[in-house]
Amino acid sequence: MLIDARTPAEYSSGHLANATNLDWNSGQLEAVSEGLEESKPVLLYCASGRRSAAAREFLIRKGFKDVKDLDGGIQAWTAEGKPVMR
Repeated sequence: MLIDARTPAEYSSGHLANATNLDWNSGQLEAVSEGLEESKPVLLYCASGRRSAAAREFLIRKGFKDVKDLDGGIQAWTAEGKPVMR
């Protein structure tokens, strides 16, 4: 699962291909976490890595085993010239 933890406005400004937008600040990720499969790997990202790190800790506490967050967030991703979807 690829999860964009940013706001919907941030998501619409550019996101990774196949990412699902579950806004961490609004509690959206927390609200739907019960319906996510704990056995599947999760990759989280946000703008800089702060929100995705908090979301990662939350999911680990919920029992998810393989949770990673993108180091430096989408800002680091785009700084390296990697593509985003609009």
